[in-house]
Amino acid sequence: THYGRVCPIETPEGPNIGLINSLSVYAQTNEYGFLETPYRRVVDGKVSDEIHYLSAIEEGNYVIAQANTNLADDGSFVDDLVTCRSKGESSLFSRDQVDYMDVSTQQVVSVGASLIPFLEHDDANRALMGANMQRQ
Repeated sequence: THYGRVCPIETPEGPNIGLINSLSVYAQTNEYGFLETPYRRVVDGKVSDEIHYLSAIEEGNYVIAQANTNLADDGSFVDDLVTCRSKGESSLFSRDQVDYMDVSTQQVVSVGASLIPFLEHDDANRALMGANMQRQ
């Protein structure tokens, strides 16, 4: 998966569309050249400040909650069922089953795309044009 590793929005228009990609905001490469993205570790149902970088292969082995999930002051999940990703599928999981949580809602997109206000409400073509204008 490219989630949190390669920006799905920022790419040139014209003949090079899809050939040139941008890294997502928090993505990094490991010593083997694989792209990794950060996740907060969940220990005993509480989200810790411990950050782990996972490759796409490693990510498939875990249940990962979204960054906008409601948390109590102590870092535990408010709801009994949490929307998560596991093995590329999105579903509801018990809060006890969650292994990791996204670091930020912005970790999916590149720096240029993250500067577009209300990006989640934009048409895909408008977001593409906005991201390209940020690069100029």
